[in-house]
Amino acid sequence: MTLLAIDGLEVTYGRAITAVQGISLRAEAGQIVALLGTNGAGKTTTLRAISGFLGLDDARVTDGSIAFAGERIEKRLPHEIARRGIVLVPERDKVFPNLTVAENLFAPVARGTRAARQHRAELVYRFFPRLGDLKNRIGGLLSGGERQMLAIGSALVCGPKLLLVDELSLGLAPVVVEDLLRRLTEIRRELDLTILLVDQSAAFALGIADYAYVMENGRIVLDGGAERLRQHGDIQEFYLGQVAGARRSYRDVKQYRRSRRWYG
Repeated sequence: MTLLAIDGLEVTYGRAITAVQGISLRAEAGQIVALLGTNGAGKTTTLRAISGFLGLDDARVTDGSIAFAGERIEKRLPHEIARRGIVLVPERDKVFPNLTVAENLFAPVARGTRAARQHRAELVYRFFPRLGDLKNRIGGLLSGGERQMLAIGSALVCGPKLLLVDELSLGLAPVVVEDLLRRLTEIRRELDLTILLVDQSAAFALGIADYAYVMENGRIVLDGGAERLRQHGDIQEFYLGQVAGARRSYRDVKQYRRSRRWYG
């Protein structure tokens, strides 16, 4: 079953800047789908379009459609989209720094009864035991990895069907990222979630994804199964750092970006 279907999506900032240029993508129920690309490719804008937060940046959907479980949502407000089961873990400002860990878990707009939310909070502590040890600690005193755990936990308390995770690995040590990715796969399996994971690190994202898309300059330039993309020459060379032969210079990379060999 296709849970998320984006067709010909265009997002424009103000009157002049088109950040997302007619992209289409799918997320099947139960999949982890990765959206890869360098900074400025349009990944975060895509997540904001799905979650309804575009208006905060003077941006709007100017063409195309976003359907969730068969229902068009591109004109919906963020709280309406969240109630349907789409929850965003943002790139920055992940937690409320003046609230405790326990208070942070119940801060978002949540779906279901208080008893159901309390049950999900206990699940969060099972997935992230460290948070259980830090229930009474102020969010502003947490480490980067602990903040990421708390941000994911707060999203889970909302009872999502589709979890949007923006830049999971940003600013974190590789060992911390690997642990978070392992826990995401456990969460996906146990809660039967669908996850759309946005990250600049193809190595991390492709390690857990079922399917992946690559964005460049607001466009989807490549997509396929995660294993196929890991074996793709350009992905290995320019996203995974597996360069055959001599090292590539900055000039080589610039030449590559001009020639665009994705479909070669």
